[in-house]
Amino acid sequence: MSATSSGGGRGAPGGRASSAPLLGRDSEPTLFELSHPGRSAYSFRTTGVPPVPLDELVPETHRRSEAVRIPELSERDLTGHFTRLSHRQFSVDLGAYPLGSCTMKYNPKVCDAIAALPGLAGAHPAAPASLVQGWLALLIQLEEALCIITGMAGATLQPAAGAAGELTGLLLMRAWHESRGQTRGTVIIPDSAHGTNPASVTLGGYRVVTVPSDERGCVDLAALRAVLDEDVAGIMLTNPNTLGLFEEDIEAIAGAVHEVGGLLYYDGANLNAILGVVRPGDMGFDIVHMNLHKTFATPHGGGGPGAGPVAVAEHLVPFLPGPRATRSRTDTDGPDLVWQTPERSIGRVHSWHGNALVLARALGYILVNGGDGLHRVAETAVLNANWLRHRLREHYEVPFDRPCMHEVVVSARRLRQEHGVRALDVAKRLLEEGFHAPTVYFPLIVDEALMIEPTETESPETLEALADALNRIAEEAASATSEPLGHYPLSTPVRRVDEARAARTLIPTADARR
Repeated sequence: MSATSSGGGRGAPGGRASSAPLLGRDSEPTLFELSHPGRSAYSFRTTGVPPVPLDELVPETHRRSEAVRIPELSERDLTGHFTRLSHRQFSVDLGAYPLGSCTMKYNPKVCDAIAALPGLAGAHPAAPASLVQGWLALLIQLEEALCIITGMAGATLQPAAGAAGELTGLLLMRAWHESRGQTRGTVIIPDSAHGTNPASVTLGGYRVVTVPSDERGCVDLAALRAVLDEDVAGIMLTNPNTLGLFEEDIEAIAGAVHEVGGLLYYDGANLNAILGVVRPGDMGFDIVHMNLHKTFATPHGGGGPGAGPVAVAEHLVPFLPGPRATRSRTDTDGPDLVWQTPERSIGRVHSWHGNALVLARALGYILVNGGDGLHRVAETAVLNANWLRHRLREHYEVPFDRPCMHEVVVSARRLRQEHGVRALDVAKRLLEEGFHAPTVYFPLIVDEALMIEPTETESPETLEALADALNRIAEEAASATSEPLGHYPLSTPVRRVDEARAARTLIPTADARR
């Protein structure tokens, strides 16, 4: 049945068609609820070629005993379903998305256009190097740009986002120590670290040693020195840290860790704050991972695809995953650019050559901005965060009230103590104002934390509206005439859910029950 001949009514359970309005429903029906027997999205005209008997295609022993349960919908109904779902979503294209630590910045559409060029999108990953010289040139150029930005000597582009980059960095750390005949068992992380850091340390086969923050919100240098010994493989930290504060003692930290033979791993989640201003390599780091979606404006996660390249200092280059795109040094008759695997490589960490079209987008972003533009990105992100810090300090506590970097962490502790309003209530109420909520309850060392990262892409008008909304919510918390904040949100497709009850009382799906 063709898309134009199957009607526009909504299929309903039991095969009934319905013309009920699509908007205003509490929930969007599932594809199975919309399904109607015999409908399909499209069909080809008959070719006259006789069908091949099923017995010749698939042996009986490999066939299903039951037909696959697939919804049957017209193209019109299918398109409408996903369009309606898209209207229920919030995205970086729609408005401010101030998730602290996650750096949800607008993705320029020119980068999408670059990645969609036929010569890039149409290349097969198994094509020989001689047929994809342009792709290899692109990857080499991106690697070199990332090394310039971070102050490193070489990089792998394979890891598929930040957590994969973390594990890759730890495997490189292990390989380097083993090459020196050393077996080390611990990795240090600060108490303000990203949650993936201790998980990656454990997955990498190390034991986590946590050091506290001092009264300034930075690594306690004395506490760090107290746990340093020859069993320490390295330290994982980000600078600026997860409180949005620059680690002013980073040179002393690097010196202390290197003195016991450890390596410094840089979590690149906060790299957006220092682009073109200072480089991790100049701070003393040996390994740097970069979240391209956070810093170089590629699409952000949701399960992928992502990209988390890892750059390293000179002494770690021989251990990088391979193959890497390189300039040919031996075969003058062959292609100028070839795939090569480093001599002591830890092996692949991703199939093929990483999520290549994400890498193309990142290079486009770097080239469009240039070095001076990336410097302005960092400066504007820092300026925006500090502007918010000043605007919010009247109604919210600022735990470490000194110049921050790309993000500001405030606390709703006073609202909870005086009015019973939690950070979660503030975040849910903010949804009614048309903003995505900031990160809440992180970092863990800040009570009732609200972690706000405006990034450089938000205009002064948007920042003004966001600050006004947050301050207005704090005033509502103190008002006896306002709707209790615990009731919000009121107008979103899904209202307040009971997170604790949902986690403890799981409702299995029909497929799970089977």
